Amino acid sequence: MSLVAFMQASNVSWFQGSWLYPSGDPDYLSVDYYRRVVEVLEAGRFDMVFFDDRLAMPGVFGHAVDETVLTGARSVKLDLSVVLGALAPFTRHIGLGATCSTTFSSPYSLARMFSTLDHLSGGRAAWNIVTSLNDSEAENFGLSEHVEHDERYAIAEEFVELASQLWASWDEDAVVQDRATRMFADPAKVREVNFKGKYFSSRGPLTVPRSPQGRPVLIQAGQSPKGRDFAARTADVIFINAHTIDQAKEQYADQKRRIKDAGRDPDQVKILPVTYAVCGETETIAKEKVALMNSLVDPRAALVLLSDALNFDFSGMDIDAPLPDDMGDRVTGSKGLFEALKKSVAAAHGPDRAPRLSDLIERRASLAAAPCFVGDGNQIADQMEQWVQEGACDGFVIAATHIPGTFEEFVRLVVPTLRERGLVDREYGTGTLRDSMGLAPA
Repeated sequence: MSLVAFMQASNVSWFQGSWLYPSGDPDYLSVDYYRRVVEVLEAGRFDMVFFDDRLAMPGVFGHAVDETVLTGARSVKLDLSVVLGALAPFTRHIGLGATCSTTFSSPYSLARMFSTLDHLSGGRAAWNIVTSLNDSEAENFGLSEHVEHDERYAIAEEFVELASQLWASWDEDAVVQDRATRMFADPAKVREVNFKGKYFSSRGPLTVPRSPQGRPVLIQAGQSPKGRDFAARTADVIFINAHTIDQAKEQYADQKRRIKDAGRDPDQVKILPVTYAVCGETETIAKEKVALMNSLVDPRAALVLLSDALNFDFSGMDIDAPLPDDMGDRVTGSKGLFEALKKSVAAAHGPDRAPRLSDLIERRASLAAAPCFVGDGNQIADQMEQWVQEGACDGFVIAATHIPGTFEEFVRLVVPTLRERGLVDREYGTGTLRDSMGLAPA
């Protein structure tokens, strides 16, 4: 199974209460903080460390950032190009992945940055393709509101097409560096792309020669039907948000079918659910940690993050009243996330109970936001093995509940059992991130 570590460039993770955990490391403005984490992950033979990102402080709730700053609801996000560049020299094998938006980025700049990272890391770069989803991000780039859902994906399609052409603008053997003939590179093997689309244009070629992977590993996490189709056409690795094993099986089968329909080999695309793993030397210790973590969740921060993800200001709503029937139409952010949250509420309370805002709050910032494997090393390995063997996934994205403890405990308590069972490799192989994850060549 593939293992990916899910972080943000701060000490707040997907789990909002992470910065309050007693042993959490507050030194997130130091490169040593990230170095310590990736060294643990590489020792545990994780395939990739991945950093999520947004281009704004959450500011949809109440149209202000006061609650965001007060509660630490992902108010800090460092520049990921610098973070990953700093980590490359400290690591030898683990993939280095980052989110970068197609809505507010330049295809040329992004292609150049990831190609550079791929070179300097020896072929370990990965790009999570996202379409920015809320007004706070748009306002940071001089716009009054974000781009409509379907158009965001049209922009993303064209963005990826141009970036891919730029990555292919140098042949693998273009660089000659022959001093005798004074030929640095063969002009016949370096091409302008002369791309002109609806949203982007670029002459090219890229100023970076073809990198070890050809292009970075492409990650996508779209949950809506349009997002799933986009992932099927473009992604090497797909992150999913499924709260139960049955939901994961449904999404896994649906996504694999879409990949096949897109003319690609489903076996060469990895589908990984985001999960929590709360490990203890005993089951009792693990359950005590769960109780502690849930006590750290601030409902105000949960509302901030929910408003941010769905691009809807929930500040004036009664949290205990049923949501309006047309809420799905009023949400203009991640529609896939909204539907996933509704499914989670139905699984917990039954299909006849109308979801309430309080239900969504519980499932956005607490451990209920994702499947949570709890127990000692053997118990967690049992749960993970069941998901893989029953066709729910190809591995897992382990989200941090506290840093660095989540990964230290997982590597110490769970990884040895996974190795004994042959579920993860004991050593890294040779080659690039694509090679080690069994992905298709670029």
